Amino acid sequence: MPAAHFPSLPNALDATREVLESASAGAVSYYQSEPGPGRPLLLLHSVNAAPSAMEMKPLFEHYRGQRTVFAPDLPGFGFSERGDRPYSAELYASAIAEFLQRVVQREADVIALSTTAEFAARAVPLAAGLIASLAVISPTGLGTREPPSLEASHRLQRIFATPLLGQTLFRALTCKPSIRYFLNLNFQDRAPEELVDYAYETAHQPGARFAPFAFLSTKLFSRLARTTLYEPLQIPALVLYDTDPNVSFTNLPELLQANSRWRASRVSPCRGMPHWELLEKTCIALDAFWLDAGQEHGAGGDYAAAH
Repeated sequence: MPAAHFPSLPNALDATREVLESASAGAVSYYQSEPGPGRPLLLLHSVNAAPSAMEMKPLFEHYRGQRTVFAPDLPGFGFSERGDRPYSAELYASAIAEFLQRVVQREADVIALSTTAEFAARAVPLAAGLIASLAVISPTGLGTREPPSLEASHRLQRIFATPLLGQTLFRALTCKPSIRYFLNLNFQDRAPEELVDYAYETAHQPGARFAPFAFLSTKLFSRLARTTLYEPLQIPALVLYDTDPNVSFTNLPELLQANSRWRASRVSPCRGMPHWELLEKTCIALDAFWLDAGQEHGAGGDYAAAH
């Protein structure tokens, strides 16, 4: 399903929207701000039943003008291609790396939300030095529970692939009361209506169920993510966290101890979406992290211009 074939879906962000024809992921739609003097910033939304670049809107609006900001709709979501094909952590990592190589084309800071933190960590070695730093918001992979076995994931995937059952289940998951309920879990108060409304709209486009079913089958989660994906990173990295109904940070201290390039900042009180409820606190933590990272690497113009 090409990226341009969703005429009933409004843009998630008030910005130029372009399409990358990706070798690994098909048509990938993305928003780009006006050019800014600082280092480019790549914003990566989460993966769930109804995500899109809308999830990153507060950060896009805050940093536009200071930096050139990019916010793609990940494969299978938003305006990006939504075909019935295998969706995997490797596909998302390759798409992120290719986006950096072909669209951004220079070293960038990356912010990834929830499960996409794992994909971004996978993309670091693939992107050939184009990820200067990685900030992850409420990342998966830091709890004590591991995802189910591949066999269990395949069983779930087969169930979801059953046309009648799969479509019925997806309609139930993406009715507006259901979307509102699950989004509200990630807010201290209530999820903003613009986020609820857009999640509903994007989940009711052709092909919307295919990528979410890969997520629901748990096949997108990596086993031993902390030790295999996060600990080996050799770039400055930051965890932004507080509480989250879906994610545990039990093993965060082990990550910080194992790799001194990682930092953590608690943005409280929040339940997984601090950039929506506590934007000022979130940006203060990010700016301090980037300033420290720039000093660590001896960065000059990019960080000086942005700060």
